[in-house]
Order: sequence, then C-alpha cells, then structure tokens
Amino acid sequence: MLGLLEKLNQWEELTSQSILQNVDSDQILLMNGIGWNIYETILKRFENTSHYRFKYLEGTLEIMSPSRRHEFEKKIIALLLETYFIETDIDFYPLGSTTFRKEASARGIEPDECYCFNSEKSVPDLAIEVVVTSGGINDLLIYQGLGVPEVWFWQNYQFSLYHLRGDQYEKISKSVFLPDLDLDLLASLILSGEKPKDLISKFRESIRSGNS
Repeated sequence: MLGLLEKLNQWEELTSQSILQNVDSDQILLMNGIGWNIYETILKRFENTSHYRFKYLEGTLEIMSPSRRHEFEKKIIALLLETYFIETDIDFYPLGSTTFRKEASARGIEPDECYCFNSEKSVPDLAIEVVVTSGGINDLLIYQGLGVPEVWFWQNYQFSLYHLRGDQYEKISKSVFLPDLDLDLLASLILSGEKPKDLISKFRESIRSGNS
C-alpha cells in the first residue's frame, strides 16, 4: 500500500504541472492487482478532488486526469441535452459524475455525465463518456456489470450508442430513451465552435420548430 501511495503522489505531482494542464489529451494511469478495499480507500482519499476520474474492473484501476478539451466537450453535451429535456418536457435527474460501484461484480466508474429518467434510480438510465485519449479500461464491460441500460460515447467527433439487451450491449443508431433526438444535429452543434450561449439558443429554436 505504501508503494501505491508513493505512485499516486508522483501522479498527482505530474498532472498538476502547468505544462500538462495545457495538453489537449487526457492523462491516464493504469494499475493492476488492486483489491476492492484498496479501490475504496483511494476513492475516499480523493473524494474531495474533482480533477480525477476513477474506473475499476476486476482488479484493474484506471485514474484519469481529464484535459481541458474533455471537460469542455462533456459540459457542452450536458448543456445541450438538458436544454432538450426541458424543451420536450422530459422528467430527468442529472447525476453528473457520481461514483457507481458494485463489489459483487468488481466494477466501479464515474461517468462524464449521466441521467435517470422519470425517477431517480440506483444506477443511471443513460451514461455518457467523452473519449479524447484512447486506451485504458473497456467502459462497456464496467457498465454491463452495473446494469446501465444505455451508454453513449462521444469519440472522433461523433456519437456511438449502445443499449443493453439481456446481458450484452447492442450498438444502436437512435437512443431508446430519446428516439426523436437528432444526434447528427447535436454533433454539428458541438463541433460548430460557437459560443455555448449561442449553441443553446440555436438548439432551442430547432427543437421548437420541430427540427430536432
């Protein structure tokens, strides 16, 4: 445990350097052979730190320090989706990057954004992951063990959607929860480079005119 803490201290020092804070990629640390108790200890240690994301899959721990681009894109996605929910009168519960974990399946994750619909539940109906830097743990394997019905990935400037059918994820072209949402429009807005305020106004107008 002492060696692990030293490694984490070095990681914190490295990712806090200003030169890395300006890098347009996520910094990822992978560690194997991590027991569940150690995972929970690490979560507790960093519970007041929002700068890191933790993923756990059957003894493998991933710690990510998200880039500025990562955080900007995930926030824009959340702002646009929540605009859609409000404009279309969808009852939603935003849970952000809440930690979801299940010891029985040795899995844990903090989504970039996640939502429950109609009522608050123990796991979200929809989880969203922004992927800027590839590699690391397979998120779908974690979400599968947690029983999250739908997962979206924003990667390479497009959305990929997966819905849980039985105990396996199936790639889908439209959201089961949000079948009328135009994902191509959503992607084009994210990529437009416009000010967030203008993006929301444009998206709201599109929804009200029935073009979303």
